[in-house]
Parts: sequence; C-alpha cells; structure tokens
Amino acid sequence: MTRTRAEDYIEAIMRQIDPDSPRYRVLLSARDFKSSWASLGEQLQKVLHQGLYSDWGYASFEDYCRQEIRIRTQTAMKLTRAWGFLAREAPELTAKDRPTQALPDFRAVDLLRQASEEEDTAPEAREALRRAVLEEGRSLATVRRQFREAVPPNPEEQKTGAIRAALACVRRLQGLLADIEELPPDTIPDLTGLADALELLTSED
Repeated sequence: MTRTRAEDYIEAIMRQIDPDSPRYRVLLSARDFKSSWASLGEQLQKVLHQGLYSDWGYASFEDYCRQEIRIRTQTAMKLTRAWGFLAREAPELTAKDRPTQALPDFRAVDLLRQASEEEDTAPEAREALRRAVLEEGRSLATVRRQFREAVPPNPEEQKTGAIRAALACVRRLQGLLADIEELPPDTIPDLTGLADALELLTSED
C-alpha cells in the first residue's frame, strides 16, 4: 500500500515522543484515520476540550490539526462532533466493549447531528434519517439526499455555495482559454478581476 507524505511526517513525530503520552495516541489515531475515524474523533475531542494543543506548542486547535496531524480544521470538527453525537445519542456504538462492526461514515453522522439540532426538521424526517445512518448503514450519497429533503436550505449557505461554484468555473475557464493558442489575444476576456472579486467574497464568509 502506497504511503503518503502526511503519514511519513506523522510517524517522524511519533518516533520523537513517548508512546504512552496522549500526544502519541492522537498521532497514532491520525495515522490510522482511514481505517478508523472513531478513535481519532475521540482523541481530538480531548485535544480540543482540554486544550492539549497548547501544551504541545500550538497557538490554536486549527494550527495543531493543520501542522501536526495534517487534516483540515473542518474535517477535525466534523470528527469531534460526530463522535460526541454518537457518544451521546448512540452510546452502544462508542462503548469500549462494543461488538466489532463498521461505524457509519462520520460525515453521515455529522449530517444526522445537524438534522437533530435543526428545529425546523420534521420529527418523522429526523427519525428516518436516524434509521438510515445508525441502523440501515445507508451510503453517504443517500444520507446527503435525505438530509437535503429533511432540512430546510440555509440561504447564506446557498449563496456561499453559488459563489464558490462561480469561482471554480472562472478559474477553469481561465485555464482552458490559456491552452487555446489559436485564439486571438484581443478576443480573450480578462477574467482576473472577476476571479479576484469572487475570491474576496469567499474570504468574507
């Protein structure tokens, strides 16, 4: 199996610290993240709530995630929230002596968490989503579709999504036009200003 640079980086740090330390356990969970998200979610919850990242020389939880365990803050927060939700709402799935079984995708669990916390979600839709995630093991695509049907769209999130989609289209068009040498230069629009404006809007979200 091909190793990634992130895995090599994590293991380099692991070799320098005490294997019995909390920091080592988090790194171990991060290295094995793809095979078991639950362990990493549990460990990161401790790092966040106990402020352990500060003890390890990081100014913030975000810096720790990005620089040491090499995952995005957004992913880290989904992991911690998904683990916390399971521990609270389905403790049988997080118990140490639980039967060996695959846990639901953490992204699906996080969607269930959001639906459970959304006041406008109909009870029957919330229960159907819960069954899909925790009992039936539905695919992430199926859970996402049910989530969109169950939870009213957030106007701000819709606007942000539209801006990001537009920015991606502009950047792609810039790249495609640059590869067409036959086009006269004066027929190619300057999209830099538009891309910069969209980039600014995304940074304000």
